[in-house]
Formats: sequence, structure tokens, C-alpha cells
Amino acid sequence: MGKLITTTKPLIFQSKLLCFSLLYLFTTLFLALYTILSQSKCLFRSSPLDPIQDRLFSYPSSYGEHKYAVSTTRSTCTSPIFFSDYMDVVKEIKNLIKDSSSAEESSALRYMQGNAESFGGNLSTKARFSYFDHQIDNTQVPCGFLKKFPISDSDRIAMEKCEGVVVVSAIFNDHDKIRQPKGIGGKTVEEVCFFMFIDEVTMKGLEDHGMIGRESREHKIGVWRIVKVAKEELYESPAMNGIIPKYLVHRLFPNSKFSIWVDAKLQLVVDPLLLIHSLVISQNVDMAISKHPFFLHTMEEAMATARWKKWWDINALKHQMETYCEHGLQPWSPSKLPYASDVPDSAVILRRHGVGSNLFSCLMFNELEAFNPRDQLAFAFVRDKMKPNVSINMFEVEVFEQLALEFRHNLKNKRHGSVLSTSPRTKRAHPGFLYVNATCCSKCQKYLLTMWDQSNH
Repeated sequence: MGKLITTTKPLIFQSKLLCFSLLYLFTTLFLALYTILSQSKCLFRSSPLDPIQDRLFSYPSSYGEHKYAVSTTRSTCTSPIFFSDYMDVVKEIKNLIKDSSSAEESSALRYMQGNAESFGGNLSTKARFSYFDHQIDNTQVPCGFLKKFPISDSDRIAMEKCEGVVVVSAIFNDHDKIRQPKGIGGKTVEEVCFFMFIDEVTMKGLEDHGMIGRESREHKIGVWRIVKVAKEELYESPAMNGIIPKYLVHRLFPNSKFSIWVDAKLQLVVDPLLLIHSLVISQNVDMAISKHPFFLHTMEEAMATARWKKWWDINALKHQMETYCEHGLQPWSPSKLPYASDVPDSAVILRRHGVGSNLFSCLMFNELEAFNPRDQLAFAFVRDKMKPNVSINMFEVEVFEQLALEFRHNLKNKRHGSVLSTSPRTKRAHPGFLYVNATCCSKCQKYLLTMWDQSNH
């Protein structure tokens, strides 16, 4: 008879624990090597250890909150950011909020009071520019609210109670969808306020989808508290009404210490406390905002605004740029460092509420009311001219693309009386666009020559 041959499994396969341990080890080594060797190094430290897994809100299928996503991920990253431990960040931010000194409060800006025909007072050029130097002056600064901001008392009280970090967004004219943030930690919901400002048109759309009750006085969708604004008492332009929560967040939330503005076309996918800590607190700056993906100079953005009909009055754009050139706007150059660019992507703005960021926001709002809501056009002029200087972390586009997902705006339609389909026709520039008194060229001639000279070197 032949021998009975028996086989035994190798020792490595006999222990499930050993198998899982080896799998974890090799996976970790692979990710480490990938991070070191890969061209794409914008891999953030993972989200909070205890991110909320449950859906923050169950949307009706008809709403389509995740339709029309825009793919923007780049293959390279030159400036990755890293997050500290989530619980350490929570504790540090809570301590910073608690330790807000009375000295900061005593040095806070004083705001102009009164009544005016427009929300911001519609100030003249001379009047607006007179407030740029605020180094010693204790003068009251014009900063909107010269008319009552038309919201309910209950919403106003809730906004005043927000004393830490607030995330703010706005949808006017049913232009976007409400989307829930992803990857947020359990403590974040307790420590961060989320406010979404909307108008009657947007409210009607939410009611039609059954997302809010028609009889309710207070509304919440997921983490977002919904604040209805009676836009009839503000500006005709929905975009300009959106500028109020975007740039006057420190006035709408007077007791908050940090804020994040998120355009409604975006879905935040990184915890807001980690973002504030990494991009603002760790960098010791007043604000953080992304660089524009394509443009470096303000005039490049102005030309694109006219070319792609981002604003309908071309002559008004020309007048705005000439006003800034006449009062000292210069193209970007290395002498402007540490400001890395003159053109931001302002879809996400992170702020530490203090004199620097508050003054910048007030001055920006005044310029936007005077000209148009295209905030990239006024950005560099206000930043470079204001005193004291505002410290800004202008982070790389690759970082911006990893902290939020972008979606297309709602399609144009006439539902609920939307004016999306009835925007003003583009007003062409007059024949003398580049001439002043029949003499070439405009007041921005020196700016353009310098910009073009830089481009050729």
C-alpha cells in the first residue's frame, strides 16, 4: 500500500489575524510610497476619526442635488496641506473662541449707522476711498446695514447666538441646489453653525419638492438652517443680494470668531474645523482664499468678464477698471508677495473675524455695490490699498479642488417667475472703448503695457 500523503497549510495562512495584519501593513506601505512618489500629492490626512456616516438629509428623488457635477481634479499638486488630529483641532478652536480677549473687542471696527436709499449707502468714489486708511482713525466705517436686513426675528436671534465657527451660503433666484457637507466629524455638528440664505423664489422650489413645510416659521434641511430674505427690500440683482452674506458675514453673525463662505454651487467635502485650522489658524492669517486657476492679473479677469458676458454692462466694467488704474492699481509682480496673485477664486473664503478681515470685507462690499457683484475685479485694488494690511493665505487651486465638489448651476427656466431667463442683454462697449478724448489710450495704458511686458519675459 502506498503512503498517505497529507498536506498542511503554510503557517502564514493558518492565522486570520496574521493575514489581516500583513494586508494592513502592505496597504499602508503602498499608500506611503504612492504619496512620496506620485505626482499628485494633495492627499489630505483622512477626515475626522468619527465622520458622520448617516445621511444628513434624505432628499426627494425629484430634487437631483447631485446632478451635473463638474470634474476639476488636477493630476499634479505643488502645495499640499496637512491636517492636525481632529480632536486636537476641536479643542484648540474651542479654546481660541473662549479666550477671545477684551483687547480685540476694544479694537473692533465701528460701523456707520443711519438710513439710506440703498443697503450700503451708494457712496461716491471719493467717499469710499476715504475709508481705506484706517490705521489710527477711529472713524465709523460704512459697512452695509443702512437699511434693515429683512429676515425674521427668530432667524436674527439664532444668528446672534452663533459664537464660534459659522459656515454660510446663499441661493437666490433658485440658482443652485442645497447640498449637505460630507466628511464632517461628530463634534463639528455641535460646534459649527450652518446657515443658508434664500429668497422667495428658492423657498417656493423647496416647498414644491416637499423639503420644507409651507406653514413652518423656522426651516432646517440637514445641517443647514434656512433663512428667508425678503429681497424686494434689497437689490434687484440676485447676485448682489448674495454678496451681503458673502462679505458681511461678520455683521450678520456679530459673535462668531471664524467663518467659511461656500458658494452654493459647491459641496464641502472636508470638515470645516480642519479647514479653518489648517488654512487660517496654522498660517496665522486673517483670511484664506484660493488663487484663480488661470488668471494672475486683475485686467485678465476684467477682459474675461467682458468676453464671456459675465457682466452685462461692458462700459461700466471699463469705467471700473479705469477708476482703479487712476487710483494706483498695478498688475501683479513679485513685489506684491506674499500675495501670490491678484485674482482669487472666491467660491470659498475662510476668515478669522478681526480688524483686518472685517475692514477688507466692508471695503469690498462698498466697491461691489458701487460697480457690480464680480468680486474678483475689486479684490486686488482693495487688498493693496487698505491700511492696515490684511494677511491672506492664497492657497493653490489643487487644494481648492480637493476641499469641495463643484456642480453646475440650475438650468435656466421660467419656473416661479425666475429671472434667470430674463437677465439684461449685454450692453456693448461704445466705439471709443480704448480712447479718452480721442487720444489713445485709456487710463489703464500703463497697467496694460506693464502686464504685457511681464508676459513676454
